[in-house]
Formats: sequence, C-alpha cells, structure tokens
Amino acid sequence: MQRQARQWRGAGIPIGFVPTMGYLHEGHLSLVREARRQVGRDGRVVVSIYVNPTQFGPAEDLAKYPRDLPRDLKLCRAADADVVFTPEDAAMYPGKAEGRYSTYVVEETLGQGMEGASRPAHFRGVTTVVAKLFNLVLPDVAVFGQKDYQQAAIIRRMVADLNFPVKIVVAPTQREADGLAMSSRNKFLDAEQRAQAVILFHALQAAKAAVAAKPISAARLKKDLREFFTAAPLARLDYVEFFDPETLAPVRQVVRGTHLALAAAFGRTRLLDNARL
Repeated sequence: MQRQARQWRGAGIPIGFVPTMGYLHEGHLSLVREARRQVGRDGRVVVSIYVNPTQFGPAEDLAKYPRDLPRDLKLCRAADADVVFTPEDAAMYPGKAEGRYSTYVVEETLGQGMEGASRPAHFRGVTTVVAKLFNLVLPDVAVFGQKDYQQAAIIRRMVADLNFPVKIVVAPTQREADGLAMSSRNKFLDAEQRAQAVILFHALQAAKAAVAAKPISAARLKKDLREFFTAAPLARLDYVEFFDPETLAPVRQVVRGTHLALAAAFGRTRLLDNARL
C-alpha cells in the first residue's frame, strides 16, 4: 500500500482516503463518493477495511463485529473506489501477539467525555490506527462521517497537533427512511429493538424544537430527554451531552448552535447519534 501510494504521490496524483471497519452501508459509500469528489477523476480513492482490535474493550463485540469482505468489495467497486486496503493484525500491530508492540497515539483532551468516558481505551485505539493508516496510505484528504462526531473532532485535533499533511473532511450522517442513523451495528437489532431505536433521532428532533424558541439550561433539557427515552423501554440510555461543537466542552446553557450527542444500548447493541441544534 505504501509503495503504491508513494508512486501516486511522485506522479502528482492526489489520494483520497476512507478508513472503515467494513460491513459497508450507504453511509460509508457516501464517504467514498465524497472522497472521489475531493480528488477528482484523475485522483485515486482508497478504502481501508480493517476491524481494529485496539479500539474494542474487553467486554465489547470485536469477535462478533460483522464482516463480509466479498460484499464490501462489490460495493466499493460500484462506488468508484480504486483500491481496497485490507491489512492483517500482524501487519498493523507487529509483535503485539508476543507482547512486543508498545507504541500508541493518545489525544488527551477531546476524548475525555462521552465515548471516552464510557469506553476508556477506545480513542487511543482509534487515533493509533488512523495515524498508522495515514502513514501507509499517504492521503491528501481523508473523509469521516459526522455520526461519530467526537471521533472526527479528535482526528482533526491529532492531524493539527502532529502536523499530518492531510485535509480532514466530515460528511453528513446518512439515515434510514425513519431517521435512524446508518450503522454497521444496526444489523444486530431485532425487530422490536429496531422499531424503538429510532428514538435517538426523535430525541434530536425534540431537542431542536425545544431550543428553537429560546435558550434552555442543559440540566433541564437533559432531564427532559431522559424522560423522553422512557417511551422506548428497550433503550438503556448511556449519556446525553450538550457541548461546544469546536472544543467539545460541556455547556450549561443550550442555545442555537450547541451540539447534542446521545448514546444508548438496545440489548448488546450500542448506538450513537448527534446533531447541531
């Protein structure tokens, strides 16, 4: 991969990159199309498919994470990707199985709350693997989805702090017809869970309506949204957070332009959503 990327760079060919963990859906494919738009017809678009073990906690679903590489390859061809990069663990983390891998990339501020609080080692795994993929793919531009808003903010900070010559583009969340954010994990929902999972989207809409008329305290709106979730008894709400969209710092007063992020579990399936209010 790196040898091919160097050849492209040497020839002045721009590289667009979409890192994924596979089991692709329309949300991922929209990122591939955005990468193509960014680099043009003369550029190259690379999609990585790698289920990164270091971003999963001990009790999380690494072994059960959905995988279907033949299907993913067909989708990537249809979306006009040029290369699909599918590294193995031994290449990405050399010597880890024998205890010899010990270098990680850690962002220390933006990853403290929300997903970082619920999944303490998660973002260390994300920043490490993305840094490694940037070193292998050598992209001019990399495209991430807004559904994982905190992740995208952390990657932007890492790129700025570590002087990666990569433009980060964050593309809009793609949704199902009823508003549920597209996710590879949606396949694990049974029919009843799937019907109730749309409450995340409805909660975002309710918060937008609440703040449209006038500012409201974050504590009050959190309380209202927690009560709102009682309409979906299968949902175990993890967090409701209102924060500044640039710094991710929590706010006490919710106004137009504040960002809202939600996480809830349905059975063993944990879903995220977020929106600018």
